[in-house]
Amino acid sequence: MPGLSNGHDESTPLIHNHPSHNRPGWQSFPSSVANITWKTLASNYVNVLLVFVPIGIIAGALHWNPTAVFILNFIAIVPLAALLSFATEELSAKLGQTLGGLMNATFGNAVELIVSIVALRQGEIRIVQSSMLGSILSNILLVLGCCFIAGGIREQERSFNSTVASTMSSLMAVSCASLIIPATLFAALQTSKEETNANILFLSRGTAVILLILYIMYLYFQLYSHASLFDVESQEVEGVEGEYKEGDILSPWAAGVALIVVTVMVAVCAEYLVGSIDSIVQTAHISKTFVGLVLLPIVGNAAEHVTAVVVAYKGKMDLAINVAIGSSMQIALFVTPFLVILGWIIHQPMTLHFQSFETVVFFLSVLVVNYLIQDGKSNYLEGAMCLGTYTIIALAFYVYPDDAKGDFGNKFFNNFFGHA
Repeated sequence: MPGLSNGHDESTPLIHNHPSHNRPGWQSFPSSVANITWKTLASNYVNVLLVFVPIGIIAGALHWNPTAVFILNFIAIVPLAALLSFATEELSAKLGQTLGGLMNATFGNAVELIVSIVALRQGEIRIVQSSMLGSILSNILLVLGCCFIAGGIREQERSFNSTVASTMSSLMAVSCASLIIPATLFAALQTSKEETNANILFLSRGTAVILLILYIMYLYFQLYSHASLFDVESQEVEGVEGEYKEGDILSPWAAGVALIVVTVMVAVCAEYLVGSIDSIVQTAHISKTFVGLVLLPIVGNAAEHVTAVVVAYKGKMDLAINVAIGSSMQIALFVTPFLVILGWIIHQPMTLHFQSFETVVFFLSVLVVNYLIQDGKSNYLEGAMCLGTYTIIALAFYVYPDDAKGDFGNKFFNNFFGHA
């Protein structure tokens, strides 16, 4: 019959187009891996920089010029951060909202965490502290400012969920208080240096535990008790990338393997990057604080910075706000306290006592951002304010020495809080 003949003819090319169906699994495995690898590499234009990964590792292993080692590994971490973000999104899409949210929270700032762990293990406390503060400032000022400007290009004014933004900014204010209190205590204590450091260490570790508890409560708030507040963000995520839907490229196993491989490569590049910082500081005549506060956050946040600006340009301001402020909140409430606890475990005196000048800068930055987002609307002028504030801070830290004594901070806290 014609119908049967047509059905037979239609099935024939399908067999030829997919010969792997008749192959044993071990024969189709290489082609499947090659296909997935190609799709992963094609997921982001920045992946062309992956050629710097082996070059940077070779440069570090062969002890090339420290400046070359720093620059090569600096560039290499940028595409690795993009791949880490991509693999996390693919895996979280398969795990559902609860586990997916936890995965994004855990790996969202994985690059900063890895670089900081490497620096902490080497005893570079100043690098760790300035990197944490730099990541926060770059997100709430640089990224948020770029998002406001990108969103204001097409529309005179953009609106976003002010309740969600206010909740995150309020948590940022709490984390800001967790840095002000150790700095204030340090200025107020009149004991010996050893006793003062011991008291600050005790306060920092106790505060770190409390901040981690608050972060866990926020995850429960976001994913369970008040999940309806974040429904708009979930709906917007579906339309961000038109080329593919998250979770369609990598299987859970493939995403897991990608996370492990990329994390190992980031750790190796971070090892050489941190190891070359001392030479960069000497040859370029810049401070470790500037390297950690300005340069390293650019590496770790490059991929999500671009994502936030793109979605803001498309009018997805809720998603852009979540990326910018949410990432800062993860650093302040999760990564920094985690590093304090980790320092406790590996016997490194990592504390929440930042330099007084840094603490004041952090406080003023959070204050500016809270003023800008409280009305739930944004425009390009507010974006310019954020960028201007960040530029001023970057210039200040460019001339800020690593061995600053903090006399200004002590006077500031004594005068402000002593006469309050």
